[in-house]
Amino acid sequence: MDRNDVLNLTDPPNEWTDEIINSGIMAGVAFFSTLGSLTAAGIRADPVTSLIAAGIAAGANFFITLAIQRGLKKAE
Repeated sequence: MDRNDVLNLTDPPNEWTDEIINSGIMAGVAFFSTLGSLTAAGIRADPVTSLIAAGIAAGANFFITLAIQRGLKKAE
């Protein structure tokens, strides 16, 4: 039995939808980890500023992950 067939793993992902979903998941991780990091560090910025910082981190992570999956940048 092939492990990749059981877990539905492919490298690279099958379609654009898989790549968008994967990039969205990584962007969500970046968003919430940025908010958590700001809170843990005790940075008491305006809530809007914190959300903007998390949004920038999520956006950058989304496009970087998508570029790696599309083969535009090789994973290191």
